[in-house]
Amino acid sequence: MPALSSGRDRISDLPDDALHHVLSFLEARQAIRTSLLARRWRHLWKSATGLQVVSWSAVQEIRAFVDRLLLLREASHSHLRRCELYLLGGFSAADEPRMNFWIRQAVRNVRVFRLVIVGDHNLADPLFHPDGLPLVSRHLTRLELQAHIEFNDTFLNFSGCPALEELEITGCDFTTSANRISSISLKHLSICGSFSSRNSRTRIHAPNLVSLWLELLQLKVPTGTVVVDLNRGQDCKDVQCRDCYSIEDDSSNDGCVLLKGLSQAKKLALIAESKTFIFRRDLKRCPMFSNLKILLLNEHWCAPADLHALSCILEHSPVLEKPSLQLFSKGPRHKVKMKGSRNPSEIPTATLQHLETVEVKCEVIDEIVLNVLKFLSKLDIRFSFED
Repeated sequence: MPALSSGRDRISDLPDDALHHVLSFLEARQAIRTSLLARRWRHLWKSATGLQVVSWSAVQEIRAFVDRLLLLREASHSHLRRCELYLLGGFSAADEPRMNFWIRQAVRNVRVFRLVIVGDHNLADPLFHPDGLPLVSRHLTRLELQAHIEFNDTFLNFSGCPALEELEITGCDFTTSANRISSISLKHLSICGSFSSRNSRTRIHAPNLVSLWLELLQLKVPTGTVVVDLNRGQDCKDVQCRDCYSIEDDSSNDGCVLLKGLSQAKKLALIAESKTFIFRRDLKRCPMFSNLKILLLNEHWCAPADLHALSCILEHSPVLEKPSLQLFSKGPRHKVKMKGSRNPSEIPTATLQHLETVEVKCEVIDEIVLNVLKFLSKLDIRFSFED
């Protein structure tokens, strides 16, 4: 290969756009060091499409570096697609104003922003407290927060981010004053490993939401506007408890905490545990799922033996086409797969008039599975095994 034997720098022959993309995968300090390679590389890092800052040092120790870095990036007027800020070395309360400034600077002209903050567990309060200003960005489409953050309503008001479509929250705190997550543009919301107190309820107002993942309820559901309780546990039986019962100031709420907020969904997956009393109580006022066509339920909805929950959901889903039951089996592989359908010559029952197929997946055909199949057979559904 003559090019290699001659010592030619083939990487430098790449166009600037390609080099900007390559540099976007480097940590900021590494990207900056490339400026020493050759004259052409002197300013390439300033136009990289991604910026990644990873620090294991205390915030105070990196303050000058990050300040200068963000200033130079802004001065370059280059488009930044992705910015990742990993603050892993701890911080103090005195660092919070500077950290808030960094977040706002980074978010302003970026499409994807990831923030990871690790607090110092030796401190009485290891949480980061955002200031009282909302985030503002015309370009931000995805926001990932994997941080020890104590939220407030202002920070979770994304009206200043009209392009935001994806929000992932991990390990954050909703206990104090985070009463509402609000975004008109948001389509995908994931809240995992976060927590709230028994005295708080976080409302989610996202009229264009397509998918929702709540780890605390073990719930994954494409939906519309949602009003949900982030807590999980036992019903305390106290009708005045905001943690267990409906929101008093919502005149449109008839006592249904969760399911009513999901009633306009076209695709719905309810993966619940037996201790999730919210579902059981909501079924007493089960709304009509007038748009629901695709439904996934786990074994929680098929107990007790009378299958009341399953029957209730099916009866309130008039246009359902493809229900699926995942019984004591977690995907993607299942030992037993069955597909059911109606005989076209049979007159459909009042329930499931638009049914196309029913899937049942399980590890073994036990008494519970047989009970489900018997129930579905009463709806003129016949099953066959799949390979």
